[in-house]
Amino acid sequence: MLSLANSGIVGGAGAAVLGIALFYGGLAQLGAGMWEFVKGNTFGATAFTSSGAFWLAFWWLLTNPEVEKAAGAGGVGAFLLAWTIFSALMTVASKKTNAVLFATFVAVTLTFVALTMGAFTGVVGITRLGGWLGLVAAGLAWYGSFAVVTNATWKRVVLPVWPSA
Repeated sequence: MLSLANSGIVGGAGAAVLGIALFYGGLAQLGAGMWEFVKGNTFGATAFTSSGAFWLAFWWLLTNPEVEKAAGAGGVGAFLLAWTIFSALMTVASKKTNAVLFATFVAVTLTFVALTMGAFTGVVGITRLGGWLGLVAAGLAWYGSFAVVTNATWKRVVLPVWPSA
């Protein structure tokens, strides 16, 4: 939904994303990260917990406009830069999972690069590019999650995720 707003496709999606950011992006992924931690999956625990923390922080930033105003473009850019770096590091780690997850993290990293550059420069076109890249990342993530759930439910490979190189 946020990428729909960032891309300029659906302007009102930015405001509508708040509930999803808090509950699905934030709390649900934080919980998923804790479950992955209990299972001993370091990658899943780190990715989900950190993603949940991102969405909770993003929700807090947007629901406290005085903080966003005080941070200014530089503060928001630095916030996005931190997540760009984290995403790049997770991209390296995801190389040993599967091709769909790796492609998702590549797209997420490129999304954050564009959004960071857009925030620092104020160039709307760069933020729009970040929105389009975010839509690619969302499509890959949806396919990957659908494949994992479908394959586990059907107890066979219905939708491939392809081994990483």
